[in-house]
Amino acid sequence: MNLLAFPSDFRWGVATASHQNEGGNRANQWAAWEQVPGRIYQGQVSGQAADWWHPTRAEADFDRAADLGLNALRLSVEWSRIEPEPGVFSRDALARYAEMVWSLRRRGIEPLVTLHHFTDPLWLTELGGWENPLIGDYFSRFVTRVVHALGDQVTFWCTINEPIVYAFYGYKDGRFPPGATSLRRAVNVLRNMLLAHGRAYRTIHRIQNDARVGLAHHMRYFL
Repeated sequence: MNLLAFPSDFRWGVATASHQNEGGNRANQWAAWEQVPGRIYQGQVSGQAADWWHPTRAEADFDRAADLGLNALRLSVEWSRIEPEPGVFSRDALARYAEMVWSLRRRGIEPLVTLHHFTDPLWLTELGGWENPLIGDYFSRFVTRVVHALGDQVTFWCTINEPIVYAFYGYKDGRFPPGATSLRRAVNVLRNMLLAHGRAYRTIHRIQNDARVGLAHHMRYFL
């Protein structure tokens, strides 16, 4: 019998998202979207979620991941926590994320950080979000600050999680915020996201030569 074996350095991991795990955040567009009746099944809201922003809750889940034998974990950083106002950055938020990635390292788990996972600060949505021609500047500013803060512990970066999903469901299908149903707007947002990805890729490599940078691509298959 021929047995197939994974390479010794293969990474077994799981993925999380800040808004789905951290809880207690009302400063992004998804938190606002949840408050509108009929938007979410049974009127549910994220609330405290898994309460990862508490000093020990995320670490308890990291212990579970280690117990499962995982050696990689993807987590996202919440833009609205780190930059609560345009150009104003929270040292406390960056310090908490630094604690998280260091906690993963101590458990032998490779952190992969996602810089944008569906959520935008409310101040950004008021400026037009990913339809704003200056979005590349805003995102690059944010990426620069995060990489400077976490780059000593993080080598793997995901710039944007599933840009096609964000653009389609938010701007064509209408089931994600802002609830638009315009193909033209969806295509414009997707174009801006891809351009921002390319710019973020170059920004990260300017700061961290050995960085591994990509995006999370949504894939569908049909049987």
